[in-house]
Amino acid sequence: MSCEACRTIPPVISGEYTPKGRYEVLAGLKTYITGDSNSNIGLVDVYDIFGLASQTLQGADLLAQRLNAIVLVPDFFDGDALPHEVVPPDTEEKREVMTRFLATKANVPQNVDILIHAIDQYKASFSNVGKWGAFGLCWGGKVTALASSANSPFAASGQVHPGAMDIADAQSLTIPHIVLASKDEPAEVVGGYAEVITKGRGGHVETYPSMWHGWMGARANLEQVKSRAEYTRGYNQLADFFERNLA
Repeated sequence: MSCEACRTIPPVISGEYTPKGRYEVLAGLKTYITGDSNSNIGLVDVYDIFGLASQTLQGADLLAQRLNAIVLVPDFFDGDALPHEVVPPDTEEKREVMTRFLATKANVPQNVDILIHAIDQYKASFSNVGKWGAFGLCWGGKVTALASSANSPFAASGQVHPGAMDIADAQSLTIPHIVLASKDEPAEVVGGYAEVITKGRGGHVETYPSMWHGWMGARANLEQVKSRAEYTRGYNQLADFFERNLA
């Protein structure tokens, strides 16, 4: 049995962060790859609409180290993520940019298909992996949830401060699923997920009542003690969940 210290992610770096992984093209996408290429655990980290942010890459590195896993962060937006200044979309110009982005590069059904088809190359590239899991941040949570229905290529999945939550997505789940919600997600939909999961899908649903939408992704504030602690706790919960379901 692992000691408790070994079962906790490494300390989170609050200042300038240097990612530990590398980039390769997999399944036609520039992909951040971190962790042990010979691992029997594989994770796909579907980022939020701000793309390959430092906080997101650090989260991938933390999971790779804690789980001794290979973790992939595909760049679905091909280096052209949504600019931070567009959020909140509180002007007509910002709304137009957001609407166009969500209809094109961030089109959810299109990216679900890309993710599902990519797993064939992931399996070929990392043949030691016995089980693949996936989780998504915000926008990526919606993509991951829809890729977790019938005939999912994943053994377990999750969403963190999910975007566009829908109870119908929960009802379509066929694999264990974890939801870590912020105070900004609709409580009734989070509750609907909890009801579905406790009735047989397996997994965990929890709301972080003091955290905002984005606290574990590109909008994470790692300088502030409380939010850094909750970022750490969230990635530990993800690690615990995937350790149970993928190991």
